[in-house]
Amino acid sequence: MNSRRNFLQKLGASAVALQLAAVSTWADDKNTVHQPYAGPVLRVAIMGLGSYGTRVGAAMQYCTKAKLVGLVSGSPQKIENWRGSYDIPAKNCYNYDNFDEIKNNPDIDAVYVITPNGLHHDHVIRAAKAGKHVICEKPMALNPKQGQEMVDFCQRAGVKLLVGYRMHFEPKTLEVIRMRKAGEFGKILFFQGLCGFKIGDPKQWRLNKQLSGGGSLMDIGIYAINGSRYMTGEEPLWVTAQETKTDPVKFKEGVDETIQFQFGFPSGATASCLSTYNQNNLDKFFLNGEKGWAEMQPSTNYGPIKGRTHKGELNQPVTTHQTVQMDEFSDIIFNGKQPPVAVDGNEAVKDLKIIEAIYSAVKTGKKLELSS
Repeated sequence: MNSRRNFLQKLGASAVALQLAAVSTWADDKNTVHQPYAGPVLRVAIMGLGSYGTRVGAAMQYCTKAKLVGLVSGSPQKIENWRGSYDIPAKNCYNYDNFDEIKNNPDIDAVYVITPNGLHHDHVIRAAKAGKHVICEKPMALNPKQGQEMVDFCQRAGVKLLVGYRMHFEPKTLEVIRMRKAGEFGKILFFQGLCGFKIGDPKQWRLNKQLSGGGSLMDIGIYAINGSRYMTGEEPLWVTAQETKTDPVKFKEGVDETIQFQFGFPSGATASCLSTYNQNNLDKFFLNGEKGWAEMQPSTNYGPIKGRTHKGELNQPVTTHQTVQMDEFSDIIFNGKQPPVAVDGNEAVKDLKIIEAIYSAVKTGKKLELSS
């Protein structure tokens, strides 16, 4: 709990002020005056109180349009600790056995699923069946088939399905996207995405094929996959990929240690990316065009994100990603706001199709065409 308190303290009062700015204006408008928010507040229950759930819960204390009001966990002790820290009423707390009863709770609007990847499909469908909007961490599912089932079920249930693509609201990232759309880089030629860290405990769920769906690609590699799409503004036409495994004991069959993968895009641009669980200091995006370039390093971690282009340093504000994301999700759910980059289930299915193709390319050694 001390680490959570320290994190809250580090966020500081400055984080509150930063969240008041509209994401769409950060990239190009530094002088807008914003009025205090007086609209509806998205009331959220977090499902899965692990390390990232803890980060989201702490960051939500600074939201203006969303509020943490409920908990779902298999650990009674975690629920007790969180209740004390966040003043959550007992009636808004559930375990995985009685979770379906949330349908009778009018005080919860949405459930944020932050459980291991292999549980997302079931948990999202249960939340939607209960009539709650759903936010799901990425990757949204283990494969495109599961992902599409989740999208279709939420649509039939009449609830929104959003995915935790926090970088889609990050100011420096949005500035690079704005510059690309404005033609400031000219024709895009190349993207590079390097994502990795040296993973620790070999018994954790991320190294369990059943729970994770794979290895580094399903965890950190998805940032390079998704980043290649929003940085170039295109969908890949083909993929090639190669796997390197130096520790088959730690990284068992079906759990990838390091994968290099390449894309080709309709414009002729290409991408070269790396995903690994065996190297630190890898968090970099590079975009090259005929007229200019952009480099971000760190590019996707919790911040501060840093970047520069051929025009100089990127100086957009530093934000708490999860705070901004949850406020933006509130606007999307209640006001139908269209985000600068999609964050819905359909966006996640696109990434899942690419992940599936990368794994297939590793196995076959072939260049695979991607269907639209």
